[in-house]
Amino acid sequence: MFLSSGVLMKNPKISVYIPSHNYGKYLEIAIESVLLQTTDNWELLIIDDNSKDNTPEIINMYKGDERIRTFFVPGIGLPAVCNLALRESKGKYIIRLDGDDFFEENILLVLSNYLERNAECAMVFPDYYLINEYGEIFAHEKREKIFVNNHVFDTPANGACSLIRKSVLQKIGGYREDIGAQDGFDLWNKLVGHYKIGNINLPLFFYRQHGKNLTQQSHHILSARRRIKSDNIIKKVEKYRPIIAVIPCRKNYDFYPDVWQRKLMGKTLLEINIEKCIQSRTFDYIVVASDNPDVKDILSQFDDHRLMYFTRKSEETIRSLNLTPTLERIVQTIDPECKGLTVLSYLQAPFFSIETLEESFCTLILNDADCAFGVEEIQDPVYKRTPLGFMTLNPSRGLSSDFDILYKESNISLSTKNTNILKGSLTGPQIVNFVVSPDECFFINSEQKLKIAEILLGQK
Repeated sequence: MFLSSGVLMKNPKISVYIPSHNYGKYLEIAIESVLLQTTDNWELLIIDDNSKDNTPEIINMYKGDERIRTFFVPGIGLPAVCNLALRESKGKYIIRLDGDDFFEENILLVLSNYLERNAECAMVFPDYYLINEYGEIFAHEKREKIFVNNHVFDTPANGACSLIRKSVLQKIGGYREDIGAQDGFDLWNKLVGHYKIGNINLPLFFYRQHGKNLTQQSHHILSARRRIKSDNIIKKVEKYRPIIAVIPCRKNYDFYPDVWQRKLMGKTLLEINIEKCIQSRTFDYIVVASDNPDVKDILSQFDDHRLMYFTRKSEETIRSLNLTPTLERIVQTIDPECKGLTVLSYLQAPFFSIETLEESFCTLILNDADCAFGVEEIQDPVYKRTPLGFMTLNPSRGLSSDFDILYKESNISLSTKNTNILKGSLTGPQIVNFVVSPDECFFINSEQKLKIAEILLGQK
């Protein structure tokens, strides 16, 4: 149930819609940025999703413009608002502008011209500026040209500044309303692999960063992202079987002999890891690989037919060697035709969730990559030495592209195709990643870290 008002334009080329939930503070700037566009063939739908601030008053200021229609809905959430806009829009192309952001004056002209000239393209998106709460620019986010400089599509476009063919958006079923977030990520995964997508290296959008952004709600975003990935691989996963989870253990070379048997809150690190792995019904095998057969006593505590012990050669456990020799023998035993995947689960990362472990292979399958592993984005400045002194590798201001972001491996999980392992590689040529919450990235590599983990678990 919603209330609407405004005069319906007959044949607008572009439909712009602005969702606003308590963004009255910024809404006037957003609306004005549409009115100031250098092309005229557009309509604007403003949708107030049960705001409690001055949003209705701001909207009322623009009711007299025949190009604008307004809607008032009772708190239905962003995905439902997007679907409402899709149903009510009359344009050939459609684009969202969130109520706290605003357009550069040429965005509609440039993006629509691109789609007009590239009939095979379903969606196009620009670069953008990051602005603070007061509208001051502090960074320019540049996306490398896809299909030209960038051939890995694991990073979606910003859902709030992408111009899409309405017919395509209708064909793929619009937006999911059951996840409540990550509409851009959902849309991206529906389009990639089926339609061509373009991007323009001009900053045509101003993306505001402030404490109330939906994108700042990290847990909600993370859950939605994982749900989308999982749902998108359901029909693909069978061709990647068997999926083998491997928990590597060793007797020596860690800060403590047989570190797998150290305990946290009364459970060994190995028990904690196994308990999480068996929660996933996707794994066909869960293999504990160790050079100490005493781990069999831990395995005997679990009633799961997928769980098995694999003898690891002591000479393969040296720290400077990777796991490939051990994994190769496991794959030759379980998957001699090399059709499946291997997922490494590290027992010294006790705070990982089974959802994170599953996101590892979901990310690989979704992107048909060779390898996927969890990473942390490095927010602090990182430097390298040059002939003229230190140079920042990840400057916090100015122009940066998606290729400039630095990450470090989280040491939680890695998924790889078994064909890579038989070639002697743990990763293969095409590697994709997924960002892991810092809360899960705690890795125990010292007695001090073990004590800290005990304290952290005791506080949960």
